[in-house]
Amino acid sequence: MNNFKEKADKIWEVANLLRGDYKRSDYGKVILPMTVLRRLDCVLAPNKQKVLDTLPKVEKSSETAKDKVLNATAGMNFHNRSKFDFDKIIADPNNVASNLRNYINGFSTSAREIIEYFNFDDQIDRMDDPKADILYRVVKAFQEIDLSDMSSMEMGYAFEHLIRKFAEQSNETAGEHFTPREVIKLMVNMLFNEDSEILTKEGIVKTLYDPACGTGGMLSVGEQHVKELNPNAELKVFGQEINPESYAICKSDMLIKGQNPSNIKFGNTFTVDGLEDEQFDYMLSNPPFGVDWKKAQKIIKAEHDNKGMQGRFGAGLPRINDGSLLFLQHMISKMKPSGTRIAIVFNGSPLFSGAAGSGESEIRKWIIENDWLEAIVALPDQLFYNTGISTYVWLVNNKKEEKRKGKVQLINATGTKDEELIADEKLDINRFWKKMDKSLGSKRKEIPENGNTKGIGFVSQIYGNFEENEFSKILPNDYFGYWRVTVEQPLKDEDGKVVKSKGKPKADSKLRDYENIPFLRTEKDGSFVPQTIEQYFEREVTPHLPEAWIDEKKTKVGYEINFTKYFYEFKPLRSLTEIKADILALEKTSLENQQTVLD
Repeated sequence: MNNFKEKADKIWEVANLLRGDYKRSDYGKVILPMTVLRRLDCVLAPNKQKVLDTLPKVEKSSETAKDKVLNATAGMNFHNRSKFDFDKIIADPNNVASNLRNYINGFSTSAREIIEYFNFDDQIDRMDDPKADILYRVVKAFQEIDLSDMSSMEMGYAFEHLIRKFAEQSNETAGEHFTPREVIKLMVNMLFNEDSEILTKEGIVKTLYDPACGTGGMLSVGEQHVKELNPNAELKVFGQEINPESYAICKSDMLIKGQNPSNIKFGNTFTVDGLEDEQFDYMLSNPPFGVDWKKAQKIIKAEHDNKGMQGRFGAGLPRINDGSLLFLQHMISKMKPSGTRIAIVFNGSPLFSGAAGSGESEIRKWIIENDWLEAIVALPDQLFYNTGISTYVWLVNNKKEEKRKGKVQLINATGTKDEELIADEKLDINRFWKKMDKSLGSKRKEIPENGNTKGIGFVSQIYGNFEENEFSKILPNDYFGYWRVTVEQPLKDEDGKVVKSKGKPKADSKLRDYENIPFLRTEKDGSFVPQTIEQYFEREVTPHLPEAWIDEKKTKVGYEINFTKYFYEFKPLRSLTEIKADILALEKTSLENQQTVLD
């Protein structure tokens, strides 16, 4: 897999040719489309001459018939009928621009449309301008980079490596484009966990969808996983992407792998659902954390108001600066009645943001009360390239196994319990992550692949076993629900008498308070017992505020998932003796150091 780093570094070196003529933030406008073109060129090279020899025989056929024959001759879902390739383009240094355009126009429609999303024609003019005169050197540099020995997975890594670098150069958010592969592998492991047997059946065909597919990393790992389970299985992949460069890269990858590139749609998933009315067997996604949906607000709100639960966003609208739960609602709208499994990465916000009655709380309520939330996995921090924050994988399933019905599994895979021991190599018992030899942006940790004892395999095993242990909690759905009640106390006059209105005590707004009352009460033995608002109030409030009452008209139902609380372990404070000993030891060391300096 190190092959991708070597090739990506060579491609990155070509950017040196652009210095002076291009801003660093614009390097990607040249390097990314040129990388795609060179990749297509290398893939088609073995049968290029056969395509040219076949062309005269089908010249009078319709475009559709011509594409079909030439694609078959090329052995791919696309072909190039231009007499030029990279070798022939650089062989004519005086006509590079016109020959490169001829080469691009020689691609079959599906491939040519991909290049158009880069608006590369403008860059050809810019590089061919006498003031720059770098077009030949750029094409020559790419011609010297052989991408024919790169697997689709390696090529995906290379593109992601380049995009991260370009994003860093322009201070953009690299993490919006892709997800660390070990995170995807963990998600895929859990997504397909209970269907491993089904996927090994002869002639099985399933579908996988990502509404924010980026360069297609999640789709590629999902496809690879199914092929490893069953080489004869067919996983049709679908996706939508808003960034034109990422979209073009994803689509070119689908083209090369023999997938249907028309299954990848361009545009904002919220405003124009490119795969409307489609439903899928599996869904994977890592939508941008805290994405602002203000630009799409009018369309989203109209769908929410006019279509309600018949639309995608009927359950609720989250706050305008975080559309994460909009993505999940969109995905849930595409679940098959026969059963669909979803894995999606969020930051911590969707777990608890929004009070009872808010859009976020209503969405959580809808998901949990429908018994779709299967599990949440807390991942280590510092896993992503653009942020060091903690992240969580949500697993949603509308056809749970019998043992999981009415329950949610929470898995703490952060490794926090072992972090204090990692400094001592002999005590490296952290089973969830390891430090990287070299940081990549904010990414300083990675999840290892070590069978069932560490990392991906270990977390997958905890999830599959569905048992409680120090890393796994299994809680009933009602555990996450609560009533938000308004507690009122009577207004009193100067003499301490209760002021009344229409025969009832008048509430003192200054003494107004609120209580979150859980649906379930936890007993000393760890069991859960349903409780009513009245029972809680009599037990917890009345003894302290005998005149207080609940304004029932203001009571709301809320749902939140306070992940940290469920795995919190009390650590006793250090004794004064220990603290004193440490201070004395520090003072002694300081004095010894001062003495050494004086000597």
